[in-house]
Amino acid sequence: MKNHSTLNRRRFLKQSATATLAAAVIPSAFFAGATGKIGPWKFCAFEKPLQFLSYDDLADLMAELGFDGIEATVRPGGHVLPERVEEDLPKFAEALKKRGLEITILTSGINSAAQAHTEKVLRTAARLGIQRYRMLWWRYDLKKAIRPQIEALRPVLSDLVALNREVGISGLYQNHSGADLVGAPLWDIFDLIKDYPPKDIGLAYDIHHSQVEGGLSWPTQFHLVKSHINAVCVKDFVWDQNKVKDVPLGTGRVDKKHMTWLKESTFRGPISLHVEYGEGIGKEALRAAFRKDFDTLREWIKLP
Repeated sequence: MKNHSTLNRRRFLKQSATATLAAAVIPSAFFAGATGKIGPWKFCAFEKPLQFLSYDDLADLMAELGFDGIEATVRPGGHVLPERVEEDLPKFAEALKKRGLEITILTSGINSAAQAHTEKVLRTAARLGIQRYRMLWWRYDLKKAIRPQIEALRPVLSDLVALNREVGISGLYQNHSGADLVGAPLWDIFDLIKDYPPKDIGLAYDIHHSQVEGGLSWPTQFHLVKSHINAVCVKDFVWDQNKVKDVPLGTGRVDKKHMTWLKESTFRGPISLHVEYGEGIGKEALRAAFRKDFDTLREWIKLP
């Protein structure tokens, strides 16, 4: 007859093996549901439609809605003006910190190291512990050949990457949709950044714009660039005849399969919710829009 110590030892080994197998199949961060956190990512909100709020009021709203931080506008016309970044960005960061929040991404007007205020903005951000900034896009001249324009951007990007490394901050290039925008087809911006580590320059991968531009081939584009995704922008759209119309998340054409593939990838950066249809609708309507879209996003992430 087996004694209790032998039985307990076998039970322990069996349970340990089961736990080890589960951890191998399912990333450990996804067991965090009991704490209220979903997955290994931080969630932030793009504040563009909320710039009419004070720093404190915005921080209160984001804390109420359950975000980890915000995507802050530090650019011409932004919540913080680049020329005042040294004075105003610390105040903004402090208002958020008091509510347990952070500036997860700094959205800038920067697309060159030679621009006025670039170094001041990036160094101030790094001193405050901000890890990522989103760049301003580049544009093509459609009256000229495209390939030479891509090649002309390489030294511009190289200088900016060198500054990112020196300062200790990650640059993000967001793919947009539009006939003359560098990065709209994704292969072009990937060709520019692929030889750099994502921590120096990566993509703020926008699932809305990728599907506008990718049509049926957006999965190919996602798998092309996924190694360099360092943040994800989430929003939805419908086609209104030949124009793109922004709509609440889950009511348009954006495929929730994006979230399934992100879970299967090595992506561990922040996910930023963009409520682009919310400008001018007022604080209470915006509160409801952000809450509804955030609920939808969390449901998408829970799906297998």
